[in-house]
Amino acid sequence: MLAARLTAPDRLEIAQIDDLTPGPGGALIRVHAAAITRDELTWPLGRLPAIPSYEISGTVAALGPGANGLAVDDEVFALTPFDRDGGAAEYAVVPAAVVASKPKTLDHIQSAAIPLAGLSAWQALFDHGRLQRGERVIVTGARGGVGHFAVQLARWAGAEVVDGGEADLVFDTTGPAALTGIRAGRIVSVAKEAPGVTYFIVEPNRDQLVELARLADEGAIRPEIDSVFPLADARAAFDRVAERGKRGKVVLRVAGS
Repeated sequence: MLAARLTAPDRLEIAQIDDLTPGPGGALIRVHAAAITRDELTWPLGRLPAIPSYEISGTVAALGPGANGLAVDDEVFALTPFDRDGGAAEYAVVPAAVVASKPKTLDHIQSAAIPLAGLSAWQALFDHGRLQRGERVIVTGARGGVGHFAVQLARWAGAEVVDGGEADLVFDTTGPAALTGIRAGRIVSVAKEAPGVTYFIVEPNRDQLVELARLADEGAIRPEIDSVFPLADARAAFDRVAERGKRGKVVLRVAGS
């Protein structure tokens, strides 16, 4: 199968590699689209070669023993665990427990743009931030990949999204400098650890993806796509994700690339 592989720091190569077989509890996904994230080429440097992209949308090609809740040919999306190869390839093996049916009203490109950013926003607001209806919330980096989902989810939950001053909850997606002058009862961050801040790293979660898919189908949330590149141009895609002025997710089109 064709894959984009990081073989050395900042060296991304397109190569044919061995086909994959799902093990116990695993699902083999034929990847239609894979979204990428700024700086993710630095994440797997301790286990090279590695396939990047942890957000995928595609169809189930095969299931390993004990892989429950899925069937071959299901259209699905997922945030894959960060300790293994990702989805910038024609196929990816993912634990079936983290795979959910993709939104019915979105295509694979749009669906691939949801998992990491959408789950980050959900977990920040509801798991760590305990956001309640009627509360005031500030989202730093509100136009960014995670921030724009947080704004949509906060409004769906009945919270008031404000630009500054005082709030019940602040969700920081950019770093402590953005918190200057802000007063908040609770601060949650995916950007950087800091005193008085609840910092977390997003985790795969099937149940939350099911909710995000439902909200997408209801029109409550919508992903924003900056640009789409074929798998063969993965290097250009990662260059784009690092550029200033990017708006929305950069996505690799894999099936039919």
